Amino acid sequence: MTTYTFIFDINGIADFEERVLKASFRNPVLVDFWADWCGPCLFLDPVLKAVIPEYHGKVLLAKLDTEEDENMKLAGRHQVRGFPTVLLIEKGQEVARFSSARAKPFVREFIDTNSQLLPKVNSAHP
Repeated sequence: MTTYTFIFDINGIADFEERVLKASFRNPVLVDFWADWCGPCLFLDPVLKAVIPEYHGKVLLAKLDTEEDENMKLAGRHQVRGFPTVLLIEKGQEVARFSSARAKPFVREFIDTNSQLLPKVNSAHP
């Protein structure tokens, strides 16, 4: 499987602040709050990993396993009540979110509709 630099794991609060909040001033960042025991999370994972490369690095995906270290605190801080929950972060702030497993067309529409940083004229996917 291909590894992309724009899909990465988050491990703790400092990592989140650096790789999500700071990065969100340059690129939209989707943050996937998930757990390995969560069936819908396991369905959504390959969907996100298929859609994000279509944006050619213009949209980042941060995978946040809520079972790891400080990540559950981050879930609480962002009022995540169920898994999976995906946040769209831009300019250090949440601009939109969705919960539950979703298909590729929904994820593309979610990004395209809610992102203010992504150029609207330059459609990233077919």
